[in-house]
Amino acid sequence: MEKRLNRSDLMFSLAFLLMLIIAVGAFFYGVKVGSEREQAKYTTEQTTEATTTSPPINAYQQQDLVSFYHTVFLPYREFQNDLLVAQNKWLSDSTADRSASMKELAKSAQRKYDAIKKVYVAPISPQLSNSQASYLKSLKLFQESFSKAATTANEGTADMVMDKLNGNSFYKEGRSQSLFAQKQYYSSMLKWAESVNSDIPGEYTSSGILSIAKWKALPLIVKIKVASDYLSEQPQIDDYLPHDLTARIDQFISSGKADKRKVKSFNAIADLLTSTDAVRNGDFIEMKSRFYDKEQLPQLPFFFLDK
Repeated sequence: MEKRLNRSDLMFSLAFLLMLIIAVGAFFYGVKVGSEREQAKYTTEQTTEATTTSPPINAYQQQDLVSFYHTVFLPYREFQNDLLVAQNKWLSDSTADRSASMKELAKSAQRKYDAIKKVYVAPISPQLSNSQASYLKSLKLFQESFSKAATTANEGTADMVMDKLNGNSFYKEGRSQSLFAQKQYYSSMLKWAESVNSDIPGEYTSSGILSIAKWKALPLIVKIKVASDYLSEQPQIDDYLPHDLTARIDQFISSGKADKRKVKSFNAIADLLTSTDAVRNGDFIEMKSRFYDKEQLPQLPFFFLDK
């Protein structure tokens, strides 16, 4: 007769089989996990390489620039125009209620801040995101500076009030943030230009003095970027835009005035024109057909008379 397994032998056999099954399963699971990790690593490396070698396909599209114009740039521009009009009135009308005007500017800055803050700007276009952030900082700083300055704004002369305002750290930083935001917006236009014309660089920084010969050789969109960079370093906000300065510089050169005055660089011409109030809002539109009829620009309203 066959010897029957006792209870302990049976339990040992079952335990051995269970351990064998677990070991085999663990082996195949390890192979699967290892393969998946290797594949994930390979995919990540490919993605990283693609990201570092070329900008995202959907970044800086024309519709992004147009949307930003209407939802961020234009609301801020409206506040800026109100500010410039108010300051001109303070200086030209000694009876102007500067205190009430500053209180209204503070309210306007807050309203524009609230509106622009709600706008979604895709992080895939970081220069547009940076521009929005700086416009928001500018509005908040202006709101705070005007709220505080309003209490004593009717004391003394308008010149005294303006001197005090120009010395206010919040006001000065608000002005700087405004110009930096403008610079970032125009830089994003250069990114757009690169996407539609590979001959145009997506980045351009003029180091030091830019000769007239080099200036004349630049594509229009790059010239405008250079003008924007220049204005971002100036101590004041004006009603004209970088492309207005660009047009006035090209007009100054083409008229022969640069040769007559022996001015040899973009920098010197820009200094001369801005210091003598020779640039006006709308100069670009006025001269566009003369100088830039065939130049390619994003379809933004301030580049076109009928938009």
